[in-house]
Amino acid sequence: MSFLKSDTPIDLVKHLVVMAVATAALVFGFFFVYLPLTTNHGETIVVPKITGMNQSDLEDYLDERNLRYFVDDSSYNPGTRPFTVLNQDPAPGEKVKEDRKIYITVAMQNPPVIKMPKLTDGSEKNAQMIISSYGLTVGKLIKVPDVRQNQVLRQLVDGKEITPGSPIAKGTRVDLEVGDGLGNQEFAVPNLINMPADEATTLLVGQGLQLGETFYQEPQDGETEGTVVKQRPVASPVATIRMGQLVDIWVAGKAPLSEVKD
Repeated sequence: MSFLKSDTPIDLVKHLVVMAVATAALVFGFFFVYLPLTTNHGETIVVPKITGMNQSDLEDYLDERNLRYFVDDSSYNPGTRPFTVLNQDPAPGEKVKEDRKIYITVAMQNPPVIKMPKLTDGSEKNAQMIISSYGLTVGKLIKVPDVRQNQVLRQLVDGKEITPGSPIAKGTRVDLEVGDGLGNQEFAVPNLINMPADEATTLLVGQGLQLGETFYQEPQDGETEGTVVKQRPVASPVATIRMGQLVDIWVAGKAPLSEVKD
């Protein structure tokens, strides 16, 4: 009768070494032989610059370089030819694998239509900021007689008033009608001669006028110190003035200490 003998410790070690070598060979072959052959490991393509190109030319151009493209977004630029590539991702010069998609933004053929914002009753400067933020274009600034200085009175497109909320294409020129701060009400120039300077100032303010320069000179014969002895514009039966305009005065006597400049 014969008995099977169990492996000796030396045989067991041999078996373990053989298994370890075989496993290492499999791992090495998978990562360093199989994967490189199937995925072109280590082979990259430099992304070309395609911004500025027309979308119709991309198919052949990228096929030759084993790349593809995908239109990810579009925007309107009035100074750019429709379907021109505006942006790309990845950027030019980056290295990518074969068959990689390049995501692009192209220029739209027609401008998008938005709602006209409200520009009236605000300042001219604020209206210009709103126009730019909406993708519109600032047109002409038309000054009209009105005491509301630099306030937008009307918003116009092609000479016609456009109401807030009306449809309007981006890039459209919007003209602004703005008050000149003077108004169109004309009246006779008030006569300030021989009036105390403070009363003359009060009268000007009450009539919607502004005190311009105040000049002081030595009193002449018959002139009372502190009174107005000359004004510009001069009061006359035919002289008129508009609201908001300036009136300069000459006062007899020396300037108050509060008005004396160093």
